[in-house]
Amino acid sequence: MNENELLRIVTKYFEEKIFDNHKINSLKNHSKLKSYKINPILVKYLSKVLEDDFTPIGIAKALYFPRVLGTSINTSFGTRIQNMLVELKLADGSLIKGMDIEFVDKIDHRKKWCQLKSGPNTINSEDVNPLLKKFSTVANLARTNQISLNNSDLILGVLYGTENQLSQHYKRIDEKHPVIIGVEFWHRITGFPDFYNKLVINLDKMILSLDTEQFFKKGYTELAEEIKESELFNFE
Repeated sequence: MNENELLRIVTKYFEEKIFDNHKINSLKNHSKLKSYKINPILVKYLSKVLEDDFTPIGIAKALYFPRVLGTSINTSFGTRIQNMLVELKLADGSLIKGMDIEFVDKIDHRKKWCQLKSGPNTINSEDVNPLLKKFSTVANLARTNQISLNNSDLILGVLYGTENQLSQHYKRIDEKHPVIIGVEFWHRITGFPDFYNKLVINLDKMILSLDTEQFFKKGYTELAEEIKESELFNFE
């Protein structure tokens, strides 16, 4: 598969499996009042902040906005990309506990065992030692099974960002096992040196063409209708 064809397929995957799914799930799940645990005092305050009044629409926006714009898509992002890499046969799902994918590095042509992370600030200090322990476990298993493996074959792949954006937590891991981020990661897994930068350009164009207003407005409007009829609030 050439680079342009792969760019087209990956861009389409983002559109259908990540963005379209996010819109569908937002309307299916987050526009329903039963999906929220409500603090009635806080949502009244947030309604006032958003609408300068205590209204069903204000309450709906206070609930719907953070759910749709925050955790619901961020949580699934890394898993979706992991699935995509396997589906497109750029990598295999790892059979070794603690590793996400396995692939042949297109730069040094060695097999890599990879733990995937979304971005340069997505781990905390308490994540470092467990991650290092996972790598040590894989290394010990490889020695037991007489698999040729060195520290540079166990990598932590970061899907977006640049090396100078990596947090100190990632840099601690990089002292023992390579942390490969952004341009270099996508080069190693696709074989195309500028794939990441071209993908960002393609995604920017695609995202700007998406129809998002109706799904967003429809979601919080449906939620507001439920709120209006709910016994949880009194708007009189």
